[in-house]
Amino acid sequence: MTRLQAIHPPINDSAGGVETTMAVISRNKAVAPFSASLSSMLLAFIFFAGWTSALYGQAKPTATRAGDLQIGGTFSMASSDYSTNYFRGFGVYSSFDFRDHVGVIAEFHQLNDPRNLHGMYERTYEIGPRYILHYGRVNPYAKALFGRGVFNYPKVGPGLGANLAYNVAAAGGGVDYHLSRSVNLRVDYEYQRWLGFAPNGLTPAIVGVGAAYRFH
Repeated sequence: MTRLQAIHPPINDSAGGVETTMAVISRNKAVAPFSASLSSMLLAFIFFAGWTSALYGQAKPTATRAGDLQIGGTFSMASSDYSTNYFRGFGVYSSFDFRDHVGVIAEFHQLNDPRNLHGMYERTYEIGPRYILHYGRVNPYAKALFGRGVFNYPKVGPGLGANLAYNVAAAGGGVDYHLSRSVNLRVDYEYQRWLGFAPNGLTPAIVGVGAAYRFH
């Protein structure tokens, strides 16, 4: 089924915002490779570098107990809930566990339609609490996140496309495995709900596999 919307001039609703002018939105389009922009990757790097630097200073006095800080990345795949294609991309994350079982996590995801000629993607920035259990080297966790998502719609002609922002709520969980004193491996699942995404919201599901450096 095809979703078609015509919007001119740009709109701004209570749940989302407009980043660029929208002319036409098409639901399903044929596809080809797309890679994340340099600016988005630079923004993610600056964000997580600042986050890590701030929390590392807090973590050092209690590093032998709580105060567990890590920063890492994932290879990710998602059921986008918009296209029949599985979106692929990467994630960057940082977590700080200020108690034995309680911490906070920040995440960035860039997920692209791998066959889309016109750069359709889902991009999210999220932060929230996480709860961790400890079984030797294995540390399962649950998380609840809130943030902002950007959906880049496929272009259907010169200048006919859109890049819209929405509020995003998410829940999920995964497992961190302590491979060594400084390296954690991660398997992660996340279910997102994009609020205000017409007509009935957007609910991507993301699976990621990656690794992180553990500060000590």
